[in-house]
Amino acid sequence: MTVSKTVRRGSSPWRYANIVVKKENIMYNVEWKDADGVVCEKEFEGLTPAMDWAKCLEKFVTISGNGMEIVGMFGADTIKDGKCPDGVDYTWKKRRI
Repeated sequence: MTVSKTVRRGSSPWRYANIVVKKENIMYNVEWKDADGVVCEKEFEGLTPAMDWAKCLEKFVTISGNGMEIVGMFGADTIKDGKCPDGVDYTWKKRRI
């Protein structure tokens, strides 16, 4: 995909340059294990849909693509009354130096 954008060059308001930026379609691969321990995978055209899929799976996944790898379970846990969802006290505090 090619995107064309006009940017200002220099301090003069009348000096503009047309720059062509090529965007590549980067594929992201999501891998996880099913209930039988079989490795499954699915490919996505962007990081956002890959992460959305990983959140829906609610399993430990590996997302790889664009020279990086992200691992873990996606989605946010909640802290209620100072307790984690598993009942453990939430004690994390930001430390400033």
